Amino acid sequence: MRITNVYQRRISGQGMPMRRSLEIPRSSGELPSRGYESATTAPERKPAGLFLRGARRAVSVLTWIACAIAPPHGRAEVSHPGGDASAPAGDATRMARARMVREQIAGRGLKNTAVLAAMRRVPRHEFMPENVRRFAYDDRPVPIGMGQTISQPYIVALMTELAAVGRGSRVLEIGTGSGYQAAVLAELGADVYSIEILAPLRDRAGEILARLGYAQVKTRVGDGYLGWPEAAPFDAIIVTAAPPHVPEPLKQQLKVGGRLVLPVGKVDQELEVITRTAVGFSERNVIPVRFVPMTGKADESR
Repeated sequence: MRITNVYQRRISGQGMPMRRSLEIPRSSGELPSRGYESATTAPERKPAGLFLRGARRAVSVLTWIACAIAPPHGRAEVSHPGGDASAPAGDATRMARARMVREQIAGRGLKNTAVLAAMRRVPRHEFMPENVRRFAYDDRPVPIGMGQTISQPYIVALMTELAAVGRGSRVLEIGTGSGYQAAVLAELGADVYSIEILAPLRDRAGEILARLGYAQVKTRVGDGYLGWPEAAPFDAIIVTAAPPHVPEPLKQQLKVGGRLVLPVGKVDQELEVITRTAVGFSERNVIPVRFVPMTGKADESR
């Protein structure tokens, strides 16, 4: 949901996560090319071949026009969670997801096969407004309205893997946003509870999740800092906005052995994993990240 963008730079063969500010085109005129590939210049032909040459050029022009007016991925019709229609649009998005997982996620070292499979199945483009769907499988966050974003695919997969979610896990998500992270958790068989502080986002995400068949995702409007105490305890909690410190109510809503995965900090942020033990809590830092600040009660402690 929230804005975060982690890129990798290779130094002496080692992948180092780096932070980078998000740059989104301001108008359709600044959007990148949508797959049109120009033809190379053909050598001079004899007069006898001019007709064939002209015909080939006409076909190339018509092909270019078709590419220019058609959406790059289309809108896959989904009859079940993560499914695609057999139409070409479904084939294109399925291939785009496979490439996304191969290059952006597995290519950065994530190995959990269940998480990788879930990322291949969930139709990410369905959780985006129509005007930005062409960017659905790019290696970056994408705006979804109201100043919010759908997170970079790698970050979604990383936080899911760190949460150690499995079939039957009870999971709390703070920041429903687009609904994409909740769908990935649901694909893993989790029982998902998701809180969103912005009612229009919650309503839109709830409609998309219902339409795609993710009935096990329960959403509500509220302040995520306080968690969802009546549904606690949770096996995992994933937070998609950065509080200045770890919210104590969320820690207390973990089961023993449960994990809280969240970005923490004001300017310099770290992705942290907090695990509840029989005698307290253990903490570890994972990577530097950049998320939008958590709002609501979290603002009082800034």
